Amino acid sequence: MKTRNILLACAFALFGLSAAAQVGAPYIHDPSTIVECDGKYYTFGTGGGGLMSADGWVWESGAVRPGGGAAPDAIKIGDRYLVGYSATGGGLGGGHAGRILTMWNKTLDPNSPDFAYTDPIEVAHSEVDEDCDAIDVGFLMDPNGRLFCTFGTYFGNIRMVELDPATGARKEGAKDMDVAIDCEASSMMYQDGWYYLLGTHGTCCDGANSTYNIIVGRSRSPYGPFLDNMGRDMLQGGGKMVVAAEERRFGAGHFGRYIVEPGVEKMSFHWEADLDLSGRSTLAIRPIIWKNGWPEAGEILEDGNYKILSRRRGYALELTVDFVRAEGGMRGFGRQANETVVRVENQKLADVIGGWPAGEIPVRANDYMARPHQQWTIEAVPEAGGYLGGPYYKIVIQGTNRALAAAEGHELITVPEFTGADEQLWKIEQLTDGTWRIAPKAIPGCHHPEKFCLYSVADSTPTLAKFDFNNDNAKWDIKKR
Repeated sequence: MKTRNILLACAFALFGLSAAAQVGAPYIHDPSTIVECDGKYYTFGTGGGGLMSADGWVWESGAVRPGGGAAPDAIKIGDRYLVGYSATGGGLGGGHAGRILTMWNKTLDPNSPDFAYTDPIEVAHSEVDEDCDAIDVGFLMDPNGRLFCTFGTYFGNIRMVELDPATGARKEGAKDMDVAIDCEASSMMYQDGWYYLLGTHGTCCDGANSTYNIIVGRSRSPYGPFLDNMGRDMLQGGGKMVVAAEERRFGAGHFGRYIVEPGVEKMSFHWEADLDLSGRSTLAIRPIIWKNGWPEAGEILEDGNYKILSRRRGYALELTVDFVRAEGGMRGFGRQANETVVRVENQKLADVIGGWPAGEIPVRANDYMARPHQQWTIEAVPEAGGYLGGPYYKIVIQGTNRALAAAEGHELITVPEFTGADEQLWKIEQLTDGTWRIAPKAIPGCHHPEKFCLYSVADSTPTLAKFDFNNDNAKWDIKKR
């Protein structure tokens, strides 16, 4: 089954929330796939209602869905929104009887004059003693314009039925197809000629003891068979792991996919228990990484010390300062074999910082040598808000407050002190190939900064240019030090 800046800063400080946790009031169970409407994001949950967010990072209650019931899903089709939910099922009514209902709305903004749901219609049902529960609806619109709906729980089979995308009703003549067992909260997605069936395996509704995890199989046909990476049919209990528990969060369930743009994808789901948020059921968002044709959960970058390497060449982002030779000089010639072995320390910040200019310093890319001018600290800035699935970050030279900043003319500089200005804030998102996009929140004199990212125009010359997932100039490896 499925003022604020000060509060956000206090939440991070007092409770030690990592950047992996959505902020605000992200409390929900069985969230629907996230959908965007008029610049805001919406997700619906069991019991009616749901969450909304202006930026995709800070979530509050406010989404409106009539009908109650359980485990909804939502999808935008044309200029309308189709919302589905289950009236009973999953044992909620004392048996396996359930109904899957769909309804339309022109907008998801409850304050809009166009906000009005149509009367719900039934698209599937199950009987009291049936080997399926009509609950946990999931939608997919494939590239051919066909609309599919999956449903079912652990109490029986997962089923799929085709719907009419014009009406939201069952397509004339369409029959239910059994596609999986031993899971629930199913959904489908399409990628590169494959249909992927995702299901939630394990136990739910027991807080930190819930064993929910999300699994996947794939097929060339929307009707299956859906096989996992070992060739096991999901009708025989197969399924490859997509996302499981973390150290402080347990019970990953109810997968939804959101494509930001080519190469940038997110998955939404809930944690049955987030120990950093009173053990409550909360909304989760992670990047989607594709490895050998299979989806996996990516990472939200956590605070730490990093080296930032260009995927173009492998060179490290660094300050444009004079190279200072480390102590020691040439080694290995004329030394005695029995000479005492000692530990040679790395060059330290104090050894070189006195020679750096006091004002703005540009950046470049060069061979990584573990030198202070190549060592960066990346930290979330909670009071700055965020974007879908992530907070804004500051990027400073380790041990200093010297901050990476966007400059007029789409250039890059570092400034002596981090002030929290928008041009010093960075969106850092993991891409579908596991690399990272680093993009400024603002660029002085630029009206569309969201189109630009940290970019290598040549091996040693980083700048800001338009993001292109098919170009390694736009990609970076961010590695812990």
